[in-house]
Amino acid sequence: MATWLEGLIALVLIIGGVFLLIGSIGLVRLPDLYTRLHGPTKATTLGMAGLLLASSVVSSITQGSISVHEWLITLFLLITAPVSANMIAKTAMHHDLTPWKRTKGQELVDPASRQAPPSDHHSVKDGKLP
Repeated sequence: MATWLEGLIALVLIIGGVFLLIGSIGLVRLPDLYTRLHGPTKATTLGMAGLLLASSVVSSITQGSISVHEWLITLFLLITAPVSANMIAKTAMHHDLTPWKRTKGQELVDPASRQAPPSDHHSVKDGKLP
């Protein structure tokens, strides 16, 4: 393998590791659930994508063909991380988990359990559809 390619792979691994470290520290140090979601969904996801990119390059070179496994894992990770963070935040809102006192816009944070349903909401009555 070429020296410049090894250096590039090492740089991507170091950058990915730094993002993983920052995301992990954010998960531990941030004050509430809503802000803690940013660590694993943003920094850690980017760090994992960097590690998987470096792994893909090394696997492609050693096998002599393009390695698709790492790209599929990265795609799955990039799609599912924001969705899972959104679901965790919605669950926290349903359970009336209050945000950190310094969060801006708290007057807009009405817990989801007390919000009115949309006006075009169709409900099932007596087991029958409207």
